[in-house]
Amino acid sequence: MKLPLSLVLATLVAAPVCAQEAIPNRLIDYDKFREIVIQSAQERESRRLTEAQFIRMMRSRGVVLLDARSESRYRLRHIKGAINLPFTDFTAESLAAVIPRKDTQILIYCNNNFEGSPTAFATKAPAASLNLSTYTSLKAYGYNNVFELGPLLNVATTQIPFAGQSVSHQRP
Repeated sequence: MKLPLSLVLATLVAAPVCAQEAIPNRLIDYDKFREIVIQSAQERESRRLTEAQFIRMMRSRGVVLLDARSESRYRLRHIKGAINLPFTDFTAESLAAVIPRKDTQILIYCNNNFEGSPTAFATKAPAASLNLSTYTSLKAYGYNNVFELGPLLNVATTQIPFAGQSVSHQRP
């Protein structure tokens, strides 16, 4: 069952259930995270691209195609031309090394965009899709020109080109 966006957002902004005193940690800011998720909800939906739109943007000068999956899955199969920076390695420095300008157009995709290659693109729970985390994290680091592949595509029929160890042939 899909919950209405208004209910999801209301849950995010609701006060904590328990009256426990907050445990301070200046390096963890759930309130800012929640703010980014809420601000990004509508914007993100308008930046989800069809297969054809994604392919067109991939060909644009200056666009960074970012694969935030693990290095081992990236090595198996990734979109040709993608740069791998695993989500767990995101820091201001590592992102700046790959995407020096905050206004760069960034294309993202994740495991849940492809089927037909279950080892390289292991399906995540829909609410744990890497696109969701990657999008909000890039926003948290100040990258505001992020677009994501929207549909679920089969690796055998998509027009998106792949590279990697498990790619046996390449379409011209």
